[in-house]
Amino acid sequence: MIRGHVIELNPNHKQATYFARACGVARLAYNWALAEWQRQYALDKAYRDHCKAQNIDINQDKLNRPSQAKLRRKLNAIKGDKYPFMLEITKCAPQLAIMQLGDAYQRFFKGESKYPKFRKKGVNDRFNLSNDQFAIKDRRIRIPNLGWVKMREALRFDGKILSAKIFSRGGKWFVSIAVEITTPIKFTKKTGKSVGIDLGVTDLLTLSDGRKIKAPKPLKLYLKKLRRLSKALSRKQKGSKNRAKAKTKLSRLHYKIRCTRQDSLHKLTSSLVHDFNTIAIEHLNVKGMMKNRRLSRAISDLGFYEFKRQLIYKASEQGKSVKLVDRFYPSSKTCSNCNHILGKNELTLNRRAWTCLRCQTTHDRDINASINILNNASVTLTNT
Repeated sequence: MIRGHVIELNPNHKQATYFARACGVARLAYNWALAEWQRQYALDKAYRDHCKAQNIDINQDKLNRPSQAKLRRKLNAIKGDKYPFMLEITKCAPQLAIMQLGDAYQRFFKGESKYPKFRKKGVNDRFNLSNDQFAIKDRRIRIPNLGWVKMREALRFDGKILSAKIFSRGGKWFVSIAVEITTPIKFTKKTGKSVGIDLGVTDLLTLSDGRKIKAPKPLKLYLKKLRRLSKALSRKQKGSKNRAKAKTKLSRLHYKIRCTRQDSLHKLTSSLVHDFNTIAIEHLNVKGMMKNRRLSRAISDLGFYEFKRQLIYKASEQGKSVKLVDRFYPSSKTCSNCNHILGKNELTLNRRAWTCLRCQTTHDRDINASINILNNASVTLTNT
């Protein structure tokens, strides 16, 4: 099992400057490799089209056939003359960036992701280190060509260290360390309980036992301040120091919103996995829901996907299960007492309670849905 631990760093001015330069080198190497890959691919296509038009055989030796390995070797050959500043930064920054481009192309060819895009300065700045290029001791990490950098806390996992990624977020620097855990995780006590969960906008969770849990909605809480800082940034002159300061303030607020959301979801999912053996959830079409311009902001503020992701991996670690109900199952319109299903237009969104025409049972819309989800969930989700 591979786990990642994100730790905040405490670099001095020299170390922070090194990190920024390393991120720039990684971005340059990635963009150079992407442009070179596209150029070589275009040449190969033009040569194939020419051979096809002339009805001649293709000479395989004349094809470039771009790959991350070839591009890494080419960059190593030219960087001493063309990019001498790369020699002052750890070699992992450009090399692993090109390897990431190769992985991106593989996912694209398999249909798992979109075509790779060029990286932009100030957007997800990061660089990676292989496990033989850094060391960790207590609350410090040693970076090549830099030395020891203080960490806010020690690494909490024991096992084989695989890699590290250093990145910037909210004006701060962090390191994400991937560790392969070999010692078995202690399971929590089995409770024998099951619960169905209905996700919503008004109440984040409605449990089949009748409980309703509100969401913190940090974006809604800080939206006024977010707008003010965004407007202040747009007024600053591009390239000025005041614009850089305004951008940092806005980035810190975005980071605060993200941390608030993540913290609440972690606490919530950990509590659910601790209290229940089986957790049933609904299969929401979040992508489709986001197209509703009236609900898209509220839905993105709740973090439905992140809730599901955390729930699945935590349940898998503890030997518990998460089950999924079919997307098209009418959980809200089905009576949990007699299974009578309401008609197409009998239950509108603003109707929060309804009475079954067959058995005369009065239902809270969300609680009724969560009970149906618990009773009808059949697909077991795994952490893959």
